[in-house]
Amino acid sequence: MELVKKKSLLIELLGLLILNVLTLCMATKHTTTIDWIVKETSYTRLCSTKKILTVNGLYPGPPIYMRKGEKLNIYVRNEGKYNVTIHWHGVKQPRNPWSDGPNYVTQCPIKPGASFTYEIVLSNEEGTLWWHAHSDWSRATVHGPLIVLPQLGKTYPFPKPCKEVPIVLASWFKGDVMEIIETALENGGEPNKSDALTINGQPGDLYNCSKQGTFRMVVDYGKTYLLRIINSIMNEAMFFMVAKHNLTVVGTDGGYIKPIRTSYILIIPGQTMDVIITADQSPSHYYMTARAYFGVVYDNTTTTAIVQYSGSYTPPSTPSFPNLPNYTDTNAVTNFTRRLKALATKEYPVNVPRHVDTKMYITVSLNTRPCVKHSCDGPNGSMLAASLNNMSFVEPKIDILQAYYNRIKQVYKPNFPIEPPYYFNFTAENLPDTLLTPERGTKVKILEYNCSVEIVFQVTNVQNATENHPIHLHGYNFYVVGYGFGNYNKKTDRNKFNLVDPPEVNTIGVPTNGWAAIRFRADNPGYGSCIVIWIDIPAGA
Repeated sequence: MELVKKKSLLIELLGLLILNVLTLCMATKHTTTIDWIVKETSYTRLCSTKKILTVNGLYPGPPIYMRKGEKLNIYVRNEGKYNVTIHWHGVKQPRNPWSDGPNYVTQCPIKPGASFTYEIVLSNEEGTLWWHAHSDWSRATVHGPLIVLPQLGKTYPFPKPCKEVPIVLASWFKGDVMEIIETALENGGEPNKSDALTINGQPGDLYNCSKQGTFRMVVDYGKTYLLRIINSIMNEAMFFMVAKHNLTVVGTDGGYIKPIRTSYILIIPGQTMDVIITADQSPSHYYMTARAYFGVVYDNTTTTAIVQYSGSYTPPSTPSFPNLPNYTDTNAVTNFTRRLKALATKEYPVNVPRHVDTKMYITVSLNTRPCVKHSCDGPNGSMLAASLNNMSFVEPKIDILQAYYNRIKQVYKPNFPIEPPYYFNFTAENLPDTLLTPERGTKVKILEYNCSVEIVFQVTNVQNATENHPIHLHGYNFYVVGYGFGNYNKKTDRNKFNLVDPPEVNTIGVPTNGWAAIRFRADNPGYGSCIVIWIDIPAGA
C-alpha cells in the first residue's frame, strides 16, 4: 500500500514537472527581432535632390507583416541628426505602453547614435495599420505599412483577393521638414504646406520631373485586388478614386466593417482603409488619384498613380481621369463617413459600452498666445497654439509614463479638465478675441481601470479656423457612436447615438464646425491617462 502511494506521488510530481516545463517553453517562445537603421538618404523628387530621414534607406519605409496575436521585436538604431521615436499606429500594445512611441509621453526619444528595442504586441487587431516616427515632423518620411494578417487557418470575412497592394499617401516637401517645423515653432506661424502629395513615394504625372517614376499597379482582367490604403499625409484628409472603377471598402483601422460599395473614399490623416477593387474595365490605363479636402492651410495639388491592365492593347496617350469630389465638398465627406458601420457578427462582435462611468466634453481650438518679440507670424503678430479645453500642451523633459510609475513629481498635473472652462456658441462666426489665449501646461486625465468612457469632441470656430480635425487615441480602439454639425446637444444628440453597429477605429475626423462622440473601455493600463490629438498646428507652439 505504501509503495502504491509513493508511486502515485512520483507520478503527480512528474506531471507537475512536465507542466512547468511546458509553461516555461510557452513563456520563452522565441520572438523574432528585425534591425532598423534610421539614417539620412538622398532622394530626387520635383527636379531636385535632397537628403531625407529614412528607415533602412527606404521611402516609404519597410512594410511589416504579422499575424493576429503575434509579437515582434524591432531594434532601432538612430544614425540621424535628430531625436526620434517610432509609433505603431493602431497597435493597442496591451500592458506594453513603453513601446508605443510618442516622445516624452511613453518614452524619452532615441538620441542620435543611440538605440532602442521596441516590442510590438498584437491582440485583436486584423487588417491594415501603419508605423511612423512620433517626434516633430520626421514622420513625413519615416513611415510605412504594418499589415496584420489573419491567424493561420483563418481567412478574411470576404473572398480572398488575387493580390494585396499597400497604397501609402504621403507629403513631399522641397525643404528640410525638420527646419520647416522648427521655423514654424520659433516664429509662431503656420508651417509651410507640402510641395507635392505622393502615392507610394511618387508624386505622379501632374508634377514636374515626376512622370517617369509614377507608381504603376499592373492588374489582370477579371481579378480582384485588396488595396491597403494608408494616409500618412501630414495634415490633409484625402479623397481617393480610381477612374471608371468601383471600390468596396471592407475594413478600416485594423478592423472589418460592413462592405461599402462606392466610387470614392475619404481618408483622414492617420487613418487606414482596406479596399477591394475588381479589374472589370476594358484593358487600358486608368489613373488612381488623391487630392485634399480643404483645411485652414492645405496642399491643393493632385497625386496620381496608374492602374495598368496586362495584355496586348494600344495604351491611351493619357490614362482616364476620375471625377474627384471638389476640395470643399463637405457633403461628399459626410455621405461617405456616415456609411461606416461595424461588421457586428459573432466572430467580429460589437462591445460598445452601454453604461458610461466617465464623461468628457473636449473642445478643439486653434488659439494664439502672445509673442515675446512682438513680431511673430501668427494673427496680429501673435503665436499660434492649438488647445483642448483651452489647454495647450507643454512637452515635459521626462516622459509622462516614467514620471507616473516612478512617482516623479512636477512633471505633469493630473487635472486635465473634463469640460471646457466656459461655454459659448462654439461654432459661431467672428468669435471675440477674449477666447484666443489658452492656458499652457502638462496635464493628464487619469482613469480608473476598466471604467467606460465617453468623450465628445467639439470643434470651435475660434479665429474662423474651423476644419475637419483628426483625432487619434493611443492604446485603444474606440467606437464612434455619433457625430454632427453645430454645437453638441447632450439632450437631443445623445438619443441618436448608434449603439448597435458603430465603427470601431483608432482615428476619426471631427467634422468641420461640428462634433464627434466616442466610447471605449479603459482596460489597458498605462494609456488611460493619455489622449493624443492630431492637429495640423503644433500644440503648445
